[in-house]
Amino acid sequence: MTAIDGRHVVITAGAAGIGLAMAKAFAAEGCALAVCDVDRAAISAFKQAYPAAIAHVADVTDEASLAPFFADIDASWPRIDVICCNAGTGGPAGPVETLALSDWKACLAVNLDGAFLTARFAAERMKRQGGGVILMTSSTAGLFGYPMRSPYATAKWGIIGLMKTLAMELGPDGIRVNAICPGAVEGDRMDRVIANEAKAHGEDEAAARQRYVSGVSMRSWVTAEEIADAAVFLASSQASKISGLAFPVDGNTESLRG
Repeated sequence: MTAIDGRHVVITAGAAGIGLAMAKAFAAEGCALAVCDVDRAAISAFKQAYPAAIAHVADVTDEASLAPFFADIDASWPRIDVICCNAGTGGPAGPVETLALSDWKACLAVNLDGAFLTARFAAERMKRQGGGVILMTSSTAGLFGYPMRSPYATAKWGIIGLMKTLAMELGPDGIRVNAICPGAVEGDRMDRVIANEAKAHGEDEAAARQRYVSGVSMRSWVTAEEIADAAVFLASSQASKISGLAFPVDGNTESLRG
């Protein structure tokens, strides 16, 4: 038995990227999994890889879309030990005066509304069962200013505020709440972010990529697996007194300005 073996773990946006890395890491520790994702193809692939898991196509910004996923969890499991509010989107890049309100709202909806709806679902059940762990995926953009990315930074700072508040609110019920703050994570999603930022800054993608490395003390990128390792630790009994923490996994970000 590990410090987390046998626990029931819910992960939003859990069929691709960081969420899939989390799912793999928790599965390797003997945990039962329930994941949702907006990507139908990713969910199909996840079901094939983890046939015993609960897996639904769902939009975290839409309560009606989430309802069947949560209902399946309630019907299938006796409890929820860990919930990872992981769904996020990079949002638009550019000077604030060029950004559309609709793009601003869409970015906040996925990152912040999704975390709220998922945490609300978890809190109700974890209070009844006498404890649990809520993990939120913020970002180093939730710890620094982030020029040309105001919607994303605002959403990720909002997650820190939500996490800090819920840690205080739910702590008396034995519920721990923390936020992981990834740095620049290697992968397709970051490639798209860099392409958008390069366009916004009027530079080539190689220069945009270098800005991320130059702003990190360790001059390195982060892998999704390193984020997943942090999630497993924070969810485990080894972190039983860690709550209300913004936990960077980033090689020490010095600045997001570059």
